[in-house]
Amino acid sequence: MKVILREDVPDIGRAGQTVEVKAGFGRNYLLPRNLAILATKANLKAVGEIAKQKELADRKRRREAEVIKEQIEKLEISTEVLVGEDEKLFGSVTSADISAMLEKQNIIIDKRAIQLENPIKVLGVYTVPVKIDKDVTANLKLWVIKKS
Repeated sequence: MKVILREDVPDIGRAGQTVEVKAGFGRNYLLPRNLAILATKANLKAVGEIAKQKELADRKRRREAEVIKEQIEKLEISTEVLVGEDEKLFGSVTSADISAMLEKQNIIIDKRAIQLENPIKVLGVYTVPVKIDKDVTANLKLWVIKKS
């Protein structure tokens, strides 16, 4: 079954591409979810329009991501934590905590977008990468300081 993809589908193709898929996959998955349309003569003429619309949407999403990146990189967030011996934290600072701190600054970021390898367990200054879009990553400056 030949279909024209309306959106990017992992392991199948990108928006605007004409691809050959198994009939069941196309009929039961791609078509009902509006991810593809049948590759008829009329639809093949409309392929250029689909690709153009996808490109415009991608550009808009990227511009919005760049604006959020600039906002995040201007910030320096600090958090006060309780510490024990050797200035080790009671608990840790996690990506969920960082997401909540950003939310207080009116920047809504999903905790999964915060690329923290391990929770922070020591006082200090950290640069935390925040993945906003496919190829847009901001660096957030985070100060972990001792609670007085």
